[in-house]
Amino acid sequence: MKKLVALEPRVAGLVEYEDRAVARDEAKIKVVFASPKHGTEVVDFRGVSPFIDEEFNEEWNMFMPRAEGAARGIVFGEFQLGNMVVGEIVEIGADVTEYAIGDMVCTYGPIMETVIVKAVGNYKLRKMPEGASWKNAVCYDPAQFAMSGVREAHVRAGDYVVVVGLGAIGQIAIQLAKKAGASIVIGIDPLEHRREIALRHGADACFSPIGTDVGYEVKKLTGKLGADSIIETSGNGQALEAALRGIAYGGIISYVAFAKPFPEGFNLGREAHFNNAKIVFARASSEPNPDYPRWNRKRIEETCWELLMNGYLDCEDLIDPIVNLSESADAYMKYVDQQPDLSIKMGIEL
Repeated sequence: MKKLVALEPRVAGLVEYEDRAVARDEAKIKVVFASPKHGTEVVDFRGVSPFIDEEFNEEWNMFMPRAEGAARGIVFGEFQLGNMVVGEIVEIGADVTEYAIGDMVCTYGPIMETVIVKAVGNYKLRKMPEGASWKNAVCYDPAQFAMSGVREAHVRAGDYVVVVGLGAIGQIAIQLAKKAGASIVIGIDPLEHRREIALRHGADACFSPIGTDVGYEVKKLTGKLGADSIIETSGNGQALEAALRGIAYGGIISYVAFAKPFPEGFNLGREAHFNNAKIVFARASSEPNPDYPRWNRKRIEETCWELLMNGYLDCEDLIDPIVNLSESADAYMKYVDQQPDLSIKMGIEL
């Protein structure tokens, strides 16, 4: 059997593996579909994550739980690539009662032919309803961060909303904002095909930030008022400056992106001061949730799963290209690392 790993920085490859025995509280899944994570995972794949540096690790681990940050202790040649898998349960341990052989399920997992997961008390192992879309299922992870961003933006009926960055998180945020009742939803992304997808799924208008004063266009579309909420998923400093120009007085910028250091010249001057903008940082997995105890990570996950499985969210257009496992190494390097503009979220069929 084969699995996809990072052989060295920016080099993916398939390697052979053998399954271990299934424990009493575990299930073995024969993977049918899978998808990588196009955001934070690729930073680790490129070998530039701060978690790889051992000196940094010692200081970081003083205040960060060990379970957080999968990149710590990366050993290239063994570091498995992938984020979500969908497949059929083919073996269960003696203590497993909630799942049966033959169940179709979705869970977090690497890109490999079989995945063994805990199946007792594991609410992240999700049963697939009959006829449910696997493409929606592998968007389970980005949907959670999109929902967190929309909730922290306090989007309400009638609001003017801008979503900056139309990757998987931004695309789902577009849908959530529109379905929440926003009267105008605007998408911002330099890639035309991403803007086209957003327009098909709820955006009222989309703009490229290249050669366009996005803040000015937002003000024009909103009768000079500006956006009530801006959901920032790009992590780009210039995008944040544009957002500050387009925000309404007292509006909220919900910052979802894991930002890189901003370049010299980044300016939080006139627009930020005069527009009295509020910047909040949204992260679905941070506990306690800002709306604790009513909301926590588990509730976000359960709500997103329901919306994906009942078709309220539509992620069919987000999964492209779809490749076979045998092609996955080259495809990962091309679509996730080298030319990420060609794909929002790659799918793998086993």
